[in-house]
Amino acid sequence: MKDSMMTDTGGRVGAVTAAVAQQVRELRATRGWSFEELAGRSGVSKGMLVQIEGGRTNPSIGTLCRVADAFGVSIARLLEPAEEAPVRITPADEAPVLWRGEHGGAARLLSGLGEPDLVELWDWRMRPGEALRSADHAHGTREVLHVLNGAVTVTVDGVDHQVGAGETVEFHADREHGYRTAGDEPVRLMMVVVTPSGEWDRRTRSRGPRPS
Repeated sequence: MKDSMMTDTGGRVGAVTAAVAQQVRELRATRGWSFEELAGRSGVSKGMLVQIEGGRTNPSIGTLCRVADAFGVSIARLLEPAEEAPVRITPADEAPVLWRGEHGGAARLLSGLGEPDLVELWDWRMRPGEALRSADHAHGTREVLHVLNGAVTVTVDGVDHQVGAGETVEFHADREHGYRTAGDEPVRLMMVVVTPSGEWDRRTRSRGPRPS
């Protein structure tokens, strides 16, 4: 597994990096947080946050999750400003690829909603031998995975669960978890991540007020 956030082309990588830099900078300024405060709340180092705001790094999907949790927003909110629109259609080629596996797998963030809870819709495609480990998300976060093709092993709190094509698994994601392909077939799954609204402080394991 590659540790950096990946997208389809160099131009797209630059656009996503710039968008994340702007959003993190604005969200931090709106709350009046120092780099040290955001580092404490998110568990991401001050040095990494400085690089993110400067647009000098491609943060990993885990880093994006931690920063988004701290602000109480979805990862999609870090990629672009929230828009008030009754209907929004996102072309397939505009859904950013935020993870690439070692053998050609990819995960696209298809959509993200911010109210009343944070909801993200992902399209995951994994090749045989690929895996992703994820640290705990904010308290109360749940994930729902529906396997379209192949089979995947979902590990939650160190316990493996085999999920095959046509099956759906739901679990609490506020603990260590991960996914890996099971067998020799490529895997495609749809994932929904639901997180209660409100800023999350990893130092105290507590939730703050709902973000504005």
